[in-house]
Amino acid sequence: MKTAKLNNGVEMPMVGYGVWQIKPEECERLVSEALEAGYRSVDTAQAYYNEEGVGNAVRKSGIPREELFVTTKIWISNAGDEKAARSIDESLRRLRTDYVDLLLVHQPFGDYYGTYRAMEKACKAGKARAIGLSNFYDARFVDLAENMEIKPAVVQLETHVFSQQKKMRELAAEYGTRVMAWSPLARGMNGLFSNETLKGVGAKYGKSSAQIALKFLTDEGVAVIPQSVRKDRMAENLALDDFELTDEDREAIRGLDTGKPLAADFTDPALAKFLLEYDEKFNPRRK
Repeated sequence: MKTAKLNNGVEMPMVGYGVWQIKPEECERLVSEALEAGYRSVDTAQAYYNEEGVGNAVRKSGIPREELFVTTKIWISNAGDEKAARSIDESLRRLRTDYVDLLLVHQPFGDYYGTYRAMEKACKAGKARAIGLSNFYDARFVDLAENMEIKPAVVQLETHVFSQQKKMRELAAEYGTRVMAWSPLARGMNGLFSNETLKGVGAKYGKSSAQIALKFLTDEGVAVIPQSVRKDRMAENLALDDFELTDEDREAIRGLDTGKPLAADFTDPALAKFLLEYDEKFNPRRK
């Protein structure tokens, strides 16, 4: 599996398994299946409420911990120096590990500066091998990157063939920050799986539209964390190294970019209010 070297020298797999919206009671089984399929990177978050399932699957897999790359993210309700620090220890407990490989600020709301300071301390204490951001764009990304001691190693953004994040990729590169795509298959929106351009390219190599979309991103230096609950699709999303896109292929796919998000607009006040209230409404531990 191809890896990328982060700005602190840590090696990160370019393809990982995402567990967003996977129910806690199903998470352990599905992560176990993903690990059996060959994944060595798993992406979870405090607000997915399934860290325990990831931790159980990792522990039971028998794969040496140093061969795995585990990512989690700190939610808004845990923002701030002290709360974030406590939540990091709680995430490690749920994940049944002494450290995570990547720790991110999940959303650009609340006291994310305090959260990042707590993450810097966690990194220095060996509780995280790398730290970064999720859903930070433009000036907000620059402001934090300029004012923190440890530059973000990764920024997770909605990135797919219809929203290729060219501007943010260029901006992140100035800080040595790697873009990681959440929803790299656009959640199937905009007809991704039936898109004629992707189907046409795929037909040349005997590959699916999904594989072409993921291959394009990884070729562009964007790490991806696709999700599937089907074993065959898990394996398919991982099988990207046995073919190469041509320059012509890549130019055709670049033409699909709309320059706009499909899933979430982080300039939308309604989205900010929804996310600020999210944990109170959806955390099963509060019920």
